[in-house]
Amino acid sequence: MNTMQFILVILVSLICGMASVMDERQFHRPIVACTLIGLVLGDLHTGIVLGGSLELIALGWMNVGAAMAPDAALASTISSIIVIVGNQSIGEGIAIAVPLAAAGQVLTIFVRTIAVFFQHQADRFAENANFRGIEWCHIGALLLQGLRVAIPTGAVAAIAGTSIVTEWLDAIPDVVTNGLQVAGGFIVVVGYAMVINMMKARSLMPFFFIGFVLATFVSGMNLVGLGILGACAAVIYVQLNPDFHDSIKAPAPAAAHSGNDDDDDVLG
Repeated sequence: MNTMQFILVILVSLICGMASVMDERQFHRPIVACTLIGLVLGDLHTGIVLGGSLELIALGWMNVGAAMAPDAALASTISSIIVIVGNQSIGEGIAIAVPLAAAGQVLTIFVRTIAVFFQHQADRFAENANFRGIEWCHIGALLLQGLRVAIPTGAVAAIAGTSIVTEWLDAIPDVVTNGLQVAGGFIVVVGYAMVINMMKARSLMPFFFIGFVLATFVSGMNLVGLGILGACAAVIYVQLNPDFHDSIKAPAPAAAHSGNDDDDDVLG
């Protein structure tokens, strides 16, 4: 890793850390963060594959109220560097990402606690109509969240090409590594369950079970084939379900008029 790549890695991790609390541009999502790290390090393919695998795990991770989700940004940046620069497998990257996300969750809570100072300081600036001070409070708290990811990522990037990382990974027992990989597979199912629960699309559950049966019992069908079948089933479902298009209604019949109305008008 040269100097320019190291600077770009720090910049990408800084943006991912800030995006993890803004939830707008989604740079903290694994599919984006790992892809950007892979692009910077010259291995886009590995970044996309690792990001796609981690995205399935982090699919249901989101901040709801005061509940903090595991930190996908920190897990994505560090695991990408270890896999690409440290010449590790995708499985090793997934196994490392799971505990990193849990550690990043604790670090996020700690940084958010520190950010309370900026909030109170912004209140003081607001009393004096100091809008510039309020802006700097927002920027300072946001940069603090970015440094939360950039500093650990930079530390790992500095030693990723050395034998230290390899020695650390070799020191982890196989039972722990395999257990983390299995746990990652379970988390994928939990993520999908959380998304389906929030959608509350009970009418679509038969398609979910059909896809599960096809993926489990039909040999030779990969994700591309399942994706094409899913897209075709979605189009057919939308075309046949009247809830997704306006039904043609017959015009209401005209009100019947009695023949005595004219006579009543003449007599009147």
